[in-house]
Amino acid sequence: MMIVLQVTLALLGFWLISGTLLNFSKHPHWYIRGWDFPRVFTAALAAAVGFVYAMLFHGRWWDWALVAGLVFVLARQLYMIYPYTPIARKTVKQSTRPAGDRRFRLVMSNVLQENAEHETWLRVVRQSDPDVIVAVEVGAKWDAVLRALEKDYPHHVRQPQENFFGMVLYSRLPFEGTPKVRFLVQDEIPSIHAIIRLKDGQTVSLHAMHPRPPEPIRNQDSAPRDAELVMIGKEIAAEERDVPTIVCGDLNDVAWSYTTQLFLRISKLLDPRMGRGMYNSYSAKSRIFRFPLDHVFHSNEFKLIDLKVCAPVGSDHFPVLIELSCDPEAAAEQPEPQTKADDSEDAAEIVHEQAEREQTGEEQGHVSNGATRE
Repeated sequence: MMIVLQVTLALLGFWLISGTLLNFSKHPHWYIRGWDFPRVFTAALAAAVGFVYAMLFHGRWWDWALVAGLVFVLARQLYMIYPYTPIARKTVKQSTRPAGDRRFRLVMSNVLQENAEHETWLRVVRQSDPDVIVAVEVGAKWDAVLRALEKDYPHHVRQPQENFFGMVLYSRLPFEGTPKVRFLVQDEIPSIHAIIRLKDGQTVSLHAMHPRPPEPIRNQDSAPRDAELVMIGKEIAAEERDVPTIVCGDLNDVAWSYTTQLFLRISKLLDPRMGRGMYNSYSAKSRIFRFPLDHVFHSNEFKLIDLKVCAPVGSDHFPVLIELSCDPEAAAEQPEPQTKADDSEDAAEIVHEQAEREQTGEEQGHVSNGATRE
């Protein structure tokens, strides 16, 4: 019996160690990138396996080597998630600005295309009272439901699709110019890009995304997702920063992954969750396996007023609500992320790899409300 226990613990230990080591690689294979997600679970399991093994089996050098390897796993996972704990430094300061015309609220929600709890979703979102709503996984049924918002949100861009990648943008605040629906990496994966004018006339550049996730069923690696993030990051970096910028969406990636952190360094955007918590938005169907997949990043002209995960809406994602204040002095108080020496090369390689994997064909899809597409 003890032999069976020892072998089981040893196999678990080797699996955790090997997965952690593989995750140092930048390779986009779904199995390697999949280790980005369960870092809290991996840390807890490594601690439990290491403790039990050390208590019961500690007579030989290889026993201690296994325990040392599990200590390394625990340290690595804690290092990666530490910035998203309340004891870490906050990269975005709390706003002390009084209520005014530069405050606005945004709700980001993956509605789950087959989710039939339409009224629940509408109730939760209306109670959140956002100025801007971004919803993804919007098919024809959800598109029809969301049209009920048009009375209160007269400015909108709709791109419903039946492939789990449709999306819409609804806003109380007017658009500056014509919004765009773009298909940056794959013909069937849209993103929405709009300039929104705040009440005092300040304009904000908003990018809404929902890139394709890595998944084992179709042996889909992370290359399309990574390329879309990098491309948007490089575009934001190339723009003259005269317009505050927000990127939001279900990015199918966790906040602490290599790709997300590369995106933040390239785009110079900030993550308001750093120093506050993980704000896990997926999966609403599980109390154990929950990860921060729904994101709102912003440039350093913004300070945070409120950030929370909303009540369940029948989807496998919780909606995320953020309220921001566009403060002119904030940029001087909140330093941008610093790039690393190899970031530019890594970004170019990610885009090049995806370009080699998939040839872009004729664009498909429908764009409403006068939005352009490219």
